[in-house]
Amino acid sequence: MAATYDPRRTAVLLVDPYNDFLSEGGKVWPRLEPVAGSVDLLDHLRSVIAAAREGGVRVVFVPHRRWEPGDYETWGHPTPSQRKIQEFHHFARGSWGGEFHPDFQPRPGEVVVQEHWGSSGFANTDLDMQLKQHGVTHVILVGVLANTCVEATARFAMELGYHVTLVSDATAALSPEMMHAAHDLNGPTYAQAIVTTNQLITAFDGARDDRRTRPR
Repeated sequence: MAATYDPRRTAVLLVDPYNDFLSEGGKVWPRLEPVAGSVDLLDHLRSVIAAAREGGVRVVFVPHRRWEPGDYETWGHPTPSQRKIQEFHHFARGSWGGEFHPDFQPRPGEVVVQEHWGSSGFANTDLDMQLKQHGVTHVILVGVLANTCVEATARFAMELGYHVTLVSDATAALSPEMMHAAHDLNGPTYAQAIVTTNQLITAFDGARDDRRTRPR
């Protein structure tokens, strides 16, 4: 589905760009690498972020809770994913795995929202407030994982009234089946647009050209 993006009203939400997910030696990378490699995830993420910054589209970092000792131990209803984080200490605070990938570092003025405890980047964080304060109406989801935090954040965005775009080759999951569910089965039920990285960059270029030719 075609979409247009006014840079003043658009934000790219970069979800969970941690070393544990995206870097060689990361705790989750060995499980993610086959799908990430098949879609050329890292290069596509680099391209999306670079194109957004060049085109004046806001980049917003949407990080997961960094594990700390004691997390989830007294919770009444931790999820299976939270239990795995508790066991394996994924993206632990103060560790290399809990740092952002070196190619995906916030620049001055870019927002890093409060860390989400579950899957949605909106639940119990300041993401909605930050987007509204910056006049954002359109959100573009990239990062990991496609069928968990990316999907949950995108669904929540739709419920809050945002225009939602998924970038099918700028995210990855732990299996091809999970990618299929995220983009082919679930995504079309809530996202206004599902595009490739090349299609998104073309749309950014078109929006920039429109602004240059628009009468002032």
